[in-house]
Amino acid sequence: MAERVLYLMITGAGPAEHVGVLIDLALAGGWSVHCLATPAAVEHFLDLGALRSRTGHAVRTGYRGAGQPALPKADAVIVAPATYNTVNKFAAGIADTYVTTQLAELHGLGVPVVVLPFVNGGLAISRPFSRSVAELRESGVRVLWEAGSAEPVAEAFPWQAALAAVEAG
Repeated sequence: MAERVLYLMITGAGPAEHVGVLIDLALAGGWSVHCLATPAAVEHFLDLGALRSRTGHAVRTGYRGAGQPALPKADAVIVAPATYNTVNKFAAGIADTYVTTQLAELHGLGVPVVVLPFVNGGLAISRPFSRSVAELRESGVRVLWEAGSAEPVAEAFPWQAALAAVEAG
């Protein structure tokens, strides 16, 4: 059986520094993990060398350059942690960064996408965020978010829920 390919899209929110938890769970589940990260995630939270060592693949932070291999075809995508900005852009179809462009394209190709937001209470109750979550769900994206849920805590981020959602199909 061929190895399944997971694209893990990491945005600039607190839990990003703990993304190794999800990577280890996915690797143990037989996934080949390819990380794609936003500039904010790279600048504030990630150790790219450590992620490369953990996954065996370089972290993509932009479009493929000369001599860089193409990514393998994704079987699933997890966006975690997903910031307010990324959720809203994805829902609105704004593809102005490498990560949002990849999300738009992969979703358009029918690749299953799971989004696990990390948004503070003030942003979480905003109308734009609520509309974005609803829009993504209506378009077939699995968004792991419940209105009125407690303020998220980076150390208790439910990484396993994102992987379980991908595994469930």
